[in-house]
Amino acid sequence: MTCTPAQRRYNRRIIVLSIIYAAILLPVCWVFVRHLASGPLAYVLGVAPALPVSGFFAVIGLYFVEETDEYLRMLMARQVIVASGLAMTVATFWGFLENFGLVPHLVAYAWPIVWFAGLGVGALVNKLIDRSAA
Repeated sequence: MTCTPAQRRYNRRIIVLSIIYAAILLPVCWVFVRHLASGPLAYVLGVAPALPVSGFFAVIGLYFVEETDEYLRMLMARQVIVASGLAMTVATFWGFLENFGLVPHLVAYAWPIVWFAGLGVGALVNKLIDRSAA
C-alpha cells in the first residue's frame, strides 16, 4: 500500500522523535543512576525525556490536520479512540487496585506506553472491521 504525503510526514516525524527520545533518555538515565544531577538541573533533565513523547501526541494531531483522505483519517481516529479507551480503562482499574494496596505503584509514564500499545490494538480493530466488511 502506498502512503499518502501526510502518512509519510507522520512516519518521518515519529522516527525523528523516537531517535531524539532515545538520545535524551539514555544519557539522562546514566546521569541519574550515577547521582550526578541535583537541584534545578535534575528537574530539567527529569522532564527532558517527556518532551519527545509529548511530541508524539502533537504529531498525531498534525496527521489529523494534514490527512486529506477522510477514510484514512477515520481509521486513525478509531485507533486513537481505542487507545484512549484502553489506556484510561486500565489506568482506572490499576488506580483503584493500587489505592486498595492490591497491586504495586506504577509510574505515571506507563500510561502513555499503554496508550501507544492501544494504537496497535486499534490498528487490529481496523483490520478486523475491514475484513468483516469485505
